[in-house]
Amino acid sequence: MPRDHSRTLRIAEQIQRELAELLRLELKDPRVGMVTLTDVEVTADYAHAKVFFTTLGTGDQIAAATEGLNHAAGFLRHELGQRIKLRGIPQLHFIYDESVERGMRLSRLIDEAVGTAGRDTDKGS
Repeated sequence: MPRDHSRTLRIAEQIQRELAELLRLELKDPRVGMVTLTDVEVTADYAHAKVFFTTLGTGDQIAAATEGLNHAAGFLRHELGQRIKLRGIPQLHFIYDESVERGMRLSRLIDEAVGTAGRDTDKGS
């Protein structure tokens, strides 16, 4: 019998909402500052969840935030178990999401290219 993918998506969304609230209100680790959860992917058997996040800062601050989140994964999983009624709460794996940073870099490159092209057409007139 095939798995219901919409249920997996609903569970992932619920985990993301609850984790965001837990990070904001319950987690006291100073390494984990302003963290934004961008996505959660849950495996088909609900045993593991990849939690993608972004944060502002340097590479060292990102590494510290990742370490802090992974250190707090057990606490966060326990708290999720109190809030979400599932037979088993997935193991949490925190992964830094580079897509926002990559998108900003591409946008900056496009803006520079458009600006350069505009100056080139002005010279030709």
